[in-house]
Amino acid sequence: MEAKAIAKWIRISPIKARLLTSQIQGKSVEEALRLTRFARVKAARIVRKCLESAIANAEHNYDMDVDALWVKEARVDKGPFWKRLRPGSRGKISIRKRRTSHITIVVSDDPRPSAAKEE
Repeated sequence: MEAKAIAKWIRISPIKARLLTSQIQGKSVEEALRLTRFARVKAARIVRKCLESAIANAEHNYDMDVDALWVKEARVDKGPFWKRLRPGSRGKISIRKRRTSHITIVVSDDPRPSAAKEE
């Protein structure tokens, strides 16, 4: 069984957030929480909050055992960006893109990958 949490419109670049989510994917929930707690990146607090939401969804909605959960999928998608104007050279205007992200975390109680189930 799987439980999911999605954090949308997060004001962080997807590239910066993917550095942390690639590390927690495939790990147990306790290990993933430990990694997000001690990581020294801006995305750590945001990813940890989304991970805790996925764990709470699994426990409350599906009555899963929290100790047996692991991170099946941790994905960061691009969100829309905000355009901000800044004075450029020779009286022109340069556009700065303020990027946003959508973070999706899926936790599961089955430790096998989905490809192994089909065999």
